[in-house]
Amino acid sequence: MTREEIRLAVVKALTNVAPEIDPQTLRPDDVFRQEFDLDSMDFLNFVIGLHGSLGVDVPEADYGKLATVKTAVDYLESRLRS
Repeated sequence: MTREEIRLAVVKALTNVAPEIDPQTLRPDDVFRQEFDLDSMDFLNFVIGLHGSLGVDVPEADYGKLATVKTAVDYLESRLRS
């Protein structure tokens, strides 16, 4: 899976949880929870969406690694390789 495919999966999971987010204006370093006011349930649904589309289990201890598009793609790419 390419980085772009992973990025698209991240954006899709995020916009499924917060449809008001415009994917065109989403910057790689936007911190999801701060920038888009996601609560813990929104974030959990985001993680569940990523699991559904990519099949990656993300332990709760690693949730902080999914804070931005860039960090999420980096983390997911490393998980998909292992």
